[in-house]
Amino acid sequence: MKIIVITPEEIYDGEEKLIATVLSTGADRVHLRKPHATAEQTSALIERIPPSLRARISLHDHHALAERYGIGGIHLNGRNPVPPEGFSGKISRSCHSIGELRDCDGYDYMFLSPIFDSISKKGYASAFSAEELGKARDVIAERTVALGGIRPEHLPYLADAGFVGAAFLGYVWQTREQKDVVSRMEEIMRYCGNLS
Repeated sequence: MKIIVITPEEIYDGEEKLIATVLSTGADRVHLRKPHATAEQTSALIERIPPSLRARISLHDHHALAERYGIGGIHLNGRNPVPPEGFSGKISRSCHSIGELRDCDGYDYMFLSPIFDSISKKGYASAFSAEELGKARDVIAERTVALGGIRPEHLPYLADAGFVGAAFLGYVWQTREQKDVVSRMEEIMRYCGNLS
């Protein structure tokens, strides 16, 4: 199962070290989601991330920076609905219904959310029943990553539902302490190891 970690919205001191930690402890990809950051602020953060890790980063905003810094992916959203011309990395997007998921073509993977009640967004409740996910297993199994309230103990359920990956946000970043992020990533990877 692919493990993706999405950053908190705000940029904070030392974030690049935690991004490197997340990638070195098992995450396949980190999504830089900084909707309020300028291109200059985003550039400054990327420049602090080791170049060897940048191919495993996806940008949600300021997609033009991808080529300049060797960023390996971009995420399409309402603010940025079209990839930069000639971009050859991974392209992802978000979906919030099974119908929307069915209509997605040409993406490497899609997020489907919210699967569980959100950890980071209070009041953002699960939108899918187990029955609904079961009926859509054929669509989910193609390229879908679960997002929304994901905790390590959910991974077996998500694998059974056909998801190819899980995206973590609130669970990983509940604190910004290095030891806590390492501990949470190790817990995620333990559950991943038990899926085989």
